[in-house]
Amino acid sequence: MPPSTHLPDADTEIEPEVAAELDTGAEETQVAWAEAAREVLLKTARSYGSLITQQKLANQVQDRTDLHTDRQIRHWLGGVLRRVAEDCAARDEPLLIALVVDARGSVGDLYAKTLLELRGEDIDHVDDHAARERLTCHEYFGANLPSGGGLATLAPQVAAARTRTRKKAAEERVIPICPNCYTAVPATGVCDNCG
Repeated sequence: MPPSTHLPDADTEIEPEVAAELDTGAEETQVAWAEAAREVLLKTARSYGSLITQQKLANQVQDRTDLHTDRQIRHWLGGVLRRVAEDCAARDEPLLIALVVDARGSVGDLYAKTLLELRGEDIDHVDDHAARERLTCHEYFGANLPSGGGLATLAPQVAAARTRTRKKAAEERVIPICPNCYTAVPATGVCDNCG
């Protein structure tokens, strides 16, 4: 009987330097987990707008293979995702790993590192890139897209965090006031009333 699975809290992100190591044990286990992860991610890709969390993917991979580990997912899931990404690259497919997000809705540093290594793409905004890659996955793997073809969308948590940041910046912005007529000065810096 396999040992019970102990996974990290939902806020735990995969550590790229640890994730790159295939240190979980047998090569056969890594291969089996990667094949199961691909199956789960193909199903996710075929449903427009769908994402899957690292936690949920880890659970499904272990359940599908009946190969369980007591190790935290940050110590083994990265290696599995790396194998899935390499397989996608070998098949000249979009990267299915763009569908995998952490508890904050981000694809994280592992995604950026994988893009650099497999495609030579050095990106600054990983979640924006992943949103476009997810749409490509949905198109490529046959999701039922809305009329017009669908949109590249951020994970809800990432979109909400960005909205909060923009709102806070707007609230903190100081609007200059004309010292003569006490009205707001437009972006030109010249008062419309006093010229």
